[in-house]
Amino acid sequence: MEFLEKTLLMAGKNSSLLCVGLDPEITQIPSSLTRQYGENAVVEFNRRIIENTKDLVCAYKPNSAFYEALGPHGLEILRETRKLIPKGIPMILDIKRGDIDNTNRKYAEAAFDVYNADAVTLNPYLGLDSIEPFLSYKERGLLLLCRTSNPGAKDIQDLICNGKPLYHVMAERIREWSSIKKTLQIGAVVGATYPAELVSVRQILGDELIILVPGVGKQAGELEKSAKAAINSQGERAVINASRSVLYASPNEDFADAARREAMRLREIIHQTIERVTQSS
Repeated sequence: MEFLEKTLLMAGKNSSLLCVGLDPEITQIPSSLTRQYGENAVVEFNRRIIENTKDLVCAYKPNSAFYEALGPHGLEILRETRKLIPKGIPMILDIKRGDIDNTNRKYAEAAFDVYNADAVTLNPYLGLDSIEPFLSYKERGLLLLCRTSNPGAKDIQDLICNGKPLYHVMAERIREWSSIKKTLQIGAVVGATYPAELVSVRQILGDELIILVPGVGKQAGELEKSAKAAINSQGERAVINASRSVLYASPNEDFADAARREAMRLREIIHQTIERVTQSS
């Protein structure tokens, strides 16, 4: 099943556009897990988070850096985490790769053949040929950096290029590449910290392409504004990601229950926003 179809089905089933980022930090995990499970504490942490939120999300998004930082065993933890995600829920592997096509071919093999990701995040600034190896996996999603959520994004992405900000040019390229390759598996990444920019990117992309919106929660993204800006005219094709605010909703033994409560809160805010938008249109 294609990434977009899988995401839309899960969004409908769970009435949710919420994605939970599985970005575990060993220092943030309750010490009781470390004592009981040792080097498998992260797997157990992820298992409990997934078990307590799987009916509230449309996707999960592990960032590979948090697993690579744990050394060789961390990559096995990532593989085990993939197995924990229920079959119908897409996994977006946040890797932000960007290299020449030959190198990206190996990155694509790792993401899709080794870790079985449904989609990946990519840095598209090397051009269309650099993402071709990922496009060869027809059913997998490619979410391309367009306007990121960090404060320094403006240093480059707001630069004026042919009379328009660079991130507008990138949004146009994403739409163009989707058309050239005749695929809807290409989408954009736009940070929740910039809802006004989200509005303009959605206008450029149109209704069909999906937008991944990171930056909700600890990065102070404005959830309601971002959800309203990211969705299309049918209230769909947006994935709103929250990581730390869900994972570390509590530092204590009740972390999984607290994660569920926070996920429910975020999902409800997004749901209410969609209802208001679609009912008023």
